[in-house]
Amino acid sequence: MSSTNSPTEKYSGFTAEERAAMKEHAQEQKSTAARRGASKAEKEAAAEQDVLAKIAEMPDADRVLAERIHELIKAAAPGLAPKLWYGMPAYARDGKVVCHFQSAEKFKSRYATLGFSDQAALDDGAMWPTAFALKELTAADEQLVSALVKKAVG
Repeated sequence: MSSTNSPTEKYSGFTAEERAAMKEHAQEQKSTAARRGASKAEKEAAAEQDVLAKIAEMPDADRVLAERIHELIKAAAPGLAPKLWYGMPAYARDGKVVCHFQSAEKFKSRYATLGFSDQAALDDGAMWPTAFALKELTAADEQLVSALVKKAVG
């Protein structure tokens, strides 16, 4: 939908998937607040367990991709901290999401997505990709993902 509505267009609000993502984000914020007294290591371990639990809930095709993306990101950029972000596995530096995995099921898409935020140092001229569709991961794709993640963290 365009940002300006004509008089004949009716704004129907957020989709059910968008509302669910916002509810997940609110729950993530509550979980983070509940961990305030924990040590940094305990918080990081709990956040990673949350990510792994979310991945385990995914349908098989998405789960296999998400597990491998998780492994690749952890190996390529061990300084990134796994966390949930709007119900998606994400990887952050200093609390700010650098990249995330979105399952195909999340918004009923035909493919999963590996996305990068504006925190990722992927700048290349005046235009560059910030999201990649994933249907499977070949060895060459895995090398590209690792290279992108390494570049993203600069």
